[in-house]
Amino acid sequence: MSREPRDAVGGRAADAGGPHEAVSGRVADAGEPHDAVSGRVAAVREAMAGAGVDALVLRPSPDYRFLGGGPDSRAGAFIVVTGDAVAETADPAGLVPEGARRVGVDPEMRVRELFGMAIEAELVPASSVLAPLRLRKEPYEVEAIGRAVAAAEGVLARARELAWFGATERAMAHRLRVLLAESGCEELVALRVAAGEHTARPAHVPGERVINPGDAVTVSVCGRWGGYCAEVARVFVVAEPPEDFEAMYSVVTAAYRAGLGAVRPGVAVAEVARAVGEVIDGSGYGRFAAPRTCRGVGLGPDEGPRDGEDTMLAAGMTFCLEPAIYVPDLFGARVADVVACAERGPVPLGSSPHTLHVLDR
Repeated sequence: MSREPRDAVGGRAADAGGPHEAVSGRVADAGEPHDAVSGRVAAVREAMAGAGVDALVLRPSPDYRFLGGGPDSRAGAFIVVTGDAVAETADPAGLVPEGARRVGVDPEMRVRELFGMAIEAELVPASSVLAPLRLRKEPYEVEAIGRAVAAAEGVLARARELAWFGATERAMAHRLRVLLAESGCEELVALRVAAGEHTARPAHVPGERVINPGDAVTVSVCGRWGGYCAEVARVFVVAEPPEDFEAMYSVVTAAYRAGLGAVRPGVAVAEVARAVGEVIDGSGYGRFAAPRTCRGVGLGPDEGPRDGEDTMLAAGMTFCLEPAIYVPDLFGARVADVVACAERGPVPLGSSPHTLHVLDR
């Protein structure tokens, strides 16, 4: 599918904010409007009021970056949002209003940080306020995600030129990390290389297994660009595919196409997962299907919308569509691409085909 212009994806205009409120130490990412943070703060305060939350306390995390904190912020910094102020501080308890009854805390808050604040209020996850606001991306956010996709696809394209025969999973993973660093991505979020029977392990960590002719190899790359994440996963075979592998892989790619075809505004995320599942179930591989078929991506690599939720798709949502089949002790296959939901339907943010590429060295 050809790419649409980026402005066809953004589902909402910037929220109208009050006075511009800068968070100390924060420099806007390239392409980010300078009023984006103030607009978000205005929307967050409205959501806080509706949820009865008197303050938010965020540590460095995706939620923290959403409200202006950056990876360059000093260690020990927090962002505190109240009804009339937003500030970065090393002492968050001192900015929580006296008498606050409910305080939203960052889901990534460490135990020692929670105890150190000693806040006398009901603590609730800040994500209950922020997650719905992070679902739909502005055009500049989609653009940043697209650049992360392009970097990951570039690594996978160069991976086909490397010498795989006789190398270990760990050695190839190291080479791919170097390629991602050279791509301009600011951070490697995750990287996976799995060969042979290890391709049937969803959470496999690259090890000392030697890659040999006749192996299938799954490679996934997730990097961050301009603060935003994207993952791309592809499947290779070394010299020749294992017996029955091509038939199984064709089911995975057909499931991807079915899921992609179900994406449009007003459709529940569960319907996308159902479309993927119907293809895999109909092939006879249903009991080997991965339990998850899509997850949101943005400031974090795993956020809403998720296929286990009843969220309705809307223009501006971005997610990783990732059907997979894992046959224990034999082989597995997973493809993953970032897709944006636009008014006219799905917009894949990458262009790399799902062709089963044969590694010849």
